[in-house]
Amino acid sequence: MSRNAIYMGPRLKRVRRDLGLTQANMAADLEISPSYVALMERNQRPVTAELLLKLAKTYRIDIATLAEDGGEDMAARLVAVLKEPIFADIDLPALDIADIATSYPGFAEALLRLHTAYGEERLQLAQRREMGSAGAGADLAMADPVAEARNFLAARRNCFPLLDDSAAAVAEELRGTEALARRFEDRHGLRVVFVDPDVILGAQRFHDLHRRQLMISQRLDQSARRFQLALQLALLEAGAEIERLLGEGQFSSDNARRMARRALAGYWAAALLMPYRPFLRAARQARYDVEALSRAFAVSFEQVAHRLTTLQRAGEEGVPFFFIRLDAAGNVSKRLDGAGFPFARHGGACPLWSVHSVFQTPGRIVPQRLELPDGQRFFSIARTVSAGGGSWGAPSAMRAVALACAEEHMGALVYGEGAQEQVPTPIGVACHLCHRPRCIARAAPPIGRDLRPDDYRDTGIPFAFAAD
Repeated sequence: MSRNAIYMGPRLKRVRRDLGLTQANMAADLEISPSYVALMERNQRPVTAELLLKLAKTYRIDIATLAEDGGEDMAARLVAVLKEPIFADIDLPALDIADIATSYPGFAEALLRLHTAYGEERLQLAQRREMGSAGAGADLAMADPVAEARNFLAARRNCFPLLDDSAAAVAEELRGTEALARRFEDRHGLRVVFVDPDVILGAQRFHDLHRRQLMISQRLDQSARRFQLALQLALLEAGAEIERLLGEGQFSSDNARRMARRALAGYWAAALLMPYRPFLRAARQARYDVEALSRAFAVSFEQVAHRLTTLQRAGEEGVPFFFIRLDAAGNVSKRLDGAGFPFARHGGACPLWSVHSVFQTPGRIVPQRLELPDGQRFFSIARTVSAGGGSWGAPSAMRAVALACAEEHMGALVYGEGAQEQVPTPIGVACHLCHRPRCIARAAPPIGRDLRPDDYRDTGIPFAFAAD
């Protein structure tokens, strides 16, 4: 009988408490002694297969759910966290970590939450240092809702398994836009209609509570229509999961919380259209070919690029990407970081990065090797994307997006073929942080450097400074 035994102490205790039972109550129901229940809950005795079946039958519990502890996922998350330099001198064998995850899931979850909070504090501290250690600069850094929302995402590497699992469960029931639209009527009593945007005052989506209908602009292309439907479904069905995650964040204003909530709803919508495991498998098979993935999942180029930054689930990681979107004037409207890159918070302003020049070649993907002043090398692809339009005279906007990963991952990307021959382009995070002395594209002097006097010699370098 011992061959068919498993240890599930914490799960057994959780089941008992959820049912409102004492150890004596459970012992009587299962016809065993209270001391044996106590020993099982402390993992000092196994739960046999026969007893597991009796548990499921007595309390009408799905045996698959009962046997599934999530320990492997928890252990993988712990392993990822314990790779931090702060833990480098602590010897924690993999078996010990797995034992903690299985036997003490509450403690493991507490450690993971503490690490996430530590990550958020670290990002906020770095931001305060950049904007000034005191005075209005520091206050401005803390009061910036965009920065707070980005810190919330970055501290979690833009990966939320809770939302991935929730969306994947819904995705299994849906196939195509028609099935997605039917869900609104079947589950929420909402009729989906596609209307002229003038009817909804130029909006893309409007949830009409009075008429019990969801109106979507008919000018949107198919991928945008599907995303708007998925986004509304996130607001209707994933509210509990989103609020739970927001409860773990640190927000100084309602605006910051709203921005983070919007980002999480968008995350769930993307996870519905591109479920984590099928999407990761397809991405690996296609070697991260963004255009091929956009066709396979009937989504846009930009939506795929977004989703690629989220594939950092512990134990099931894809290539870690950084994503940026900007307009022709260089204004950054979106940053998503699944890799912890040095230019994740304030980078993207270097004009030598191809993301600024792809406006000259609309729709064409431009691969580029990059090198930062400290020697770190990255590989990026950049391309233009369009928003709006859909009819004559309708306003539209062209933006550029870029995906970047550490150069060590270049071989995993289809775009990396032949790129080894390309000389890395020297770029900086931002001009005021870049100390390259001979950059012809410099737009501002670096912090802490004295400008070179030009009384006798003009180097032709903007804001030339002493290199030593």
